[in-house]
Amino acid sequence: MRVAIPLTEGKLCLHFGHCGTFAIVDLDMENKELKNREDVVPPPHEPGLLPRWLAEKKVNMIIAGGMGQRAQTLFQSNNIEVIVGAPSLTPEELVNNFMNGKLESGKNVCDH
Repeated sequence: MRVAIPLTEGKLCLHFGHCGTFAIVDLDMENKELKNREDVVPPPHEPGLLPRWLAEKKVNMIIAGGMGQRAQTLFQSNNIEVIVGAPSLTPEELVNNFMNGKLESGKNVCDH
């Protein structure tokens, strides 16, 4: 499984569209291990670009704090599962919580 996490200052960026980098993390779900992490700078933000860009990087899940409904729909149409309402933690904390069934997701902090 390959997960993308939008970051600001090394932690989850609560507003998806404002992140400066993405942590792209490869997970071994069977052994519950983080296999690899790569931090990448996204292309300049424009509507619809990030879902295609992350799909090209073989991402199949994104963990976000807040994300607009249109963006969620675009990710899903690119076969990328979306989890919103995650807390502002490090990528390692987020994916470890996810792999162990303890990732807290809640209210989507984005209203557009």
